[in-house]
Amino acid sequence: MECQMFQNFMHERIEGDGASLFVRRAGPENAPPLVLLHGYPQTSAMWHSVAPILAQSYQVVCPDLRGYGRSDKPTSNASHQPYSKRAMANDIIAIMERLGHKRFLVGGHDRGARVAHRMGLDHPDRISSMVLLDIAPTREMYANTNVDFANIYWHWFFLTLPSPVPEKMISANPEMFWKNKCFNQAQGKSPFSAEALDEYLKAFSDLDVIHASCEDYRAAASIDIEHDNADMGRKLAMPILALWAKHGVIEKCFDALALWGQRAAKVEGEALAATHYMAEEIPEEIAARMSDFFSCNPIYSKDTTQ
Repeated sequence: MECQMFQNFMHERIEGDGASLFVRRAGPENAPPLVLLHGYPQTSAMWHSVAPILAQSYQVVCPDLRGYGRSDKPTSNASHQPYSKRAMANDIIAIMERLGHKRFLVGGHDRGARVAHRMGLDHPDRISSMVLLDIAPTREMYANTNVDFANIYWHWFFLTLPSPVPEKMISANPEMFWKNKCFNQAQGKSPFSAEALDEYLKAFSDLDVIHASCEDYRAAASIDIEHDNADMGRKLAMPILALWAKHGVIEKCFDALALWGQRAAKVEGEALAATHYMAEEIPEEIAARMSDFFSCNPIYSKDTTQ
């Protein structure tokens, strides 16, 4: 099934910054580099319909984030620092460096988009532009929580409970938890291909993945907000395209462009007719939107010096 989803892609492990990541990649050697970052509770397989389209014009790199899929699951600590978005972002900087990419483009969905946000703040000289799918800034989402948001995104609050409470509850039936969370966010349907779903469920049956992904959310509610607070007043400098689901929590509960305008100097975007899993529901449109935006906000030749 692997070869059906990512035909002509290389599959390898690349050392990040304290974690070895499983990576899928393909594309013309001299094309602009583009890294695609997945969300929770998925893997790089979520890009299986988008990545091959983009790989016609870009060097596409699709890693499993630390703690997810086939990547390493580092031991965490009381501060949750190993699963902070800063740590995850440093992995991406490291693997792109090892691949010879000094500057690159970024597309991120869900948790991957939050990693991209932190990466853009910590390493503004490395990213030329980015596309963020179905998120608003984490700190602002927590600060503006209401009943509608809490009911729809209940997992944000459940997963941050102290270990091992959510881990033990999820591990009792990981497949049921995964399908309940994801199918509900997709309006009760499954937008996932059989191959991708098989990979997601197999990965999520690993107790280390369950714990690591809980640590991801614990970090988001603690150390990630500390990092955001330390950046008060500093904005993402590169152009940002924010796309969110018309049938999702961002559209229902937040003013995405206004919130991103507080955190980015140059942002545009809109809601698309999809649910949270837009990369798997409308992959051709997502690929086209990314390609058009990156064409207008490219990596200039002076930026790609190796």
